[in-house]
Amino acid sequence: MKQLDPSAKGVYLITVTPFTDSGGLDLASTDRMVDFCLEKGVTGLTVLGIMGEATKLTAEESRVFVRQVLARVAGKVPVVVGASAAGFSAMGELTRSVMDLGASGVMVAPPPSVRTDDQIAAYFDLVAETVGPQVPWVLQDHPVSTTVQMSTPVILRILKNAANCVMLKHEDWPGLAKLSAIRAASDKGEVKRVSILTGNGGGLFLPEEMTRGADGAMTGFAYPEMMVDVVAAHAHGDRERAHDLFDAYLPLARYEQQAGVGLAVRKQLFKDRGVIASAFIRKPGPKLSAADLADIALLVRRQDKRLRELN
Repeated sequence: MKQLDPSAKGVYLITVTPFTDSGGLDLASTDRMVDFCLEKGVTGLTVLGIMGEATKLTAEESRVFVRQVLARVAGKVPVVVGASAAGFSAMGELTRSVMDLGASGVMVAPPPSVRTDDQIAAYFDLVAETVGPQVPWVLQDHPVSTTVQMSTPVILRILKNAANCVMLKHEDWPGLAKLSAIRAASDKGEVKRVSILTGNGGGLFLPEEMTRGADGAMTGFAYPEMMVDVVAAHAHGDRERAHDLFDAYLPLARYEQQAGVGLAVRKQLFKDRGVIASAFIRKPGPKLSAADLADIALLVRRQDKRLRELN
């Protein structure tokens, strides 16, 4: 598997972790999910992320799942593995394990315990030391989930200090000004240029983020073809087409990003699309009501109508 590098672009889909109705890993659905993502044209996959219920898996389950994904991908696209952990020993062990299996790199977010710029920078110095100089890693900036606010200066500081940090997963919201500032700094030669993939749920600001200098998206959505097509249209210089495509999917993407139930919506949509056999979420997790399911069905019908009109 090719290692991740600063030239990465496109759509790295954050995958769900499929379970059976009884809560066990569903490896058959995992294979279908990988096939589905590849068929929809994703550039890469990211597993064991926040929406992949990584904290609900045992260490052995994490290895089994990553091994299954990598085997099914068979080197066709890069696979990034979330390696955030409460301690550096666990982070280092998981990193070594998944890299030995063939992962392209790992992704790390800051823990809630770091608050000041100095604390954040020092933490990521230890991350770089822990994963080792040969492992490319992704800096995840997601304050909604981590509660850690990483300013533009501290992100630039981390990028200067860590030679093997090759990508920023930009998920601050609002964050367009931050994205512009980081890209401007690399354009001026003040810091190395790294790949910037945006993670704001379902690509909710993807057209604007592409205009501000993002190289693509690293997030989840039950319709990854939307992000693939938007990024492709933007790359061809057709911003109007990119916005038109995005607009067609926006109501469903917005619904999927509801706090608390978003993962349940995404898994239900994947089930409805025949990608996974069960929408099961491990505890603690949300459950959809009959009214929720009716909302989803209506939104899908209306989305299909808009796409027919667009095409």
